[in-house]
Amino acid sequence: MHKVFFRAFFVIVCSLVGYLIAEVYLDPPYSLAGFPAGLILAFIVFVLERSIAVLTPSALAGSVIGLISGLIVSFLVDKGLVGLFPLFMDKARPPILAALLLCLGYLGLFLGLQKGLEAGFAPRGHSAGMDNRTGMCKILDTSVIIDGRFADICRTGFIEGVLVIPRFVLEELQKIADSADSLKRSRGRHGLEMLNRMKEEPERAIEIVDIDFPKLKGVDAKLVALAKQRNAAVVTNDYNLNKVAELQGVRVLNINDLANALKPQLLPGESMTIKILKEGKEPGQGVAYLDDGTMVVVDDGARYIKKNVDVTVTSVLQTTAGRLIFSRVRDDTDTLDAGKAFVGN
Repeated sequence: MHKVFFRAFFVIVCSLVGYLIAEVYLDPPYSLAGFPAGLILAFIVFVLERSIAVLTPSALAGSVIGLISGLIVSFLVDKGLVGLFPLFMDKARPPILAALLLCLGYLGLFLGLQKGLEAGFAPRGHSAGMDNRTGMCKILDTSVIIDGRFADICRTGFIEGVLVIPRFVLEELQKIADSADSLKRSRGRHGLEMLNRMKEEPERAIEIVDIDFPKLKGVDAKLVALAKQRNAAVVTNDYNLNKVAELQGVRVLNINDLANALKPQLLPGESMTIKILKEGKEPGQGVAYLDDGTMVVVDDGARYIKKNVDVTVTSVLQTTAGRLIFSRVRDDTDTLDAGKAFVGN
């Protein structure tokens, strides 16, 4: 609401200033043209405001330095031309100076912006998006902030690079923490607590960025745009965001993929002891779960519900949701086969 107020105030001021300037040089009613001129100036400022809002501090600093350098060079060239061609410049100086200011100012602004982007995202000796200490920066999604596993992974030292948290992700996290739904509220607060714990770790570099993309709708689209702009990786647990980002050439680090990769590999014929918890979908089947949440389906295991039983793995099925292990209750035949295999070796 305060932005609307200040913008309306700015439009009024621009209109009045435009009229007052026009009144000095023009007679009524032509001086009224100052009002639309002030409105046009306000519109141009608003467009520049949106363009500047998506710039990083380094890019903005480079733009300002480049613009100032271009203007200084323009005045120096103007002084040189006045000294070399005094009679010609006495008559033609205003348009030539205006052309110099526009051309060299724009050139300085453009070059300063490019160098600012390179300085901010590609430190010396590293490619774009690389931190000069640790590696590629990583942009965190709301889902992975809420997931408590990511903080534990960071503590192990396997995650390198600066962790980037956009302001729009924090706003979404705040909305979840203020939700009327108790489950969502609890998850949102858990995510905020996780961020606070991570910020307290001295070796962990966390960067909060205010970059936004007003024309894009949805946090996922903004995350992909920011990752492309900074040549960074997106860390998420969201399946849809994972696919959208990969289609647009953005690197994705999915915590669920990491968890699945770290699950112990079980091959057909191996044995293990599990506790059957409930019946399966098919008659006589029993269902158990490993410590990592992997479902184990046991043929003829329904009679062993609430009991520990030795089973032999028959097959392993990898799905998008994770692994599914099929097994059967181990008998003396499995023991004899294992012994024969050992003797044969």
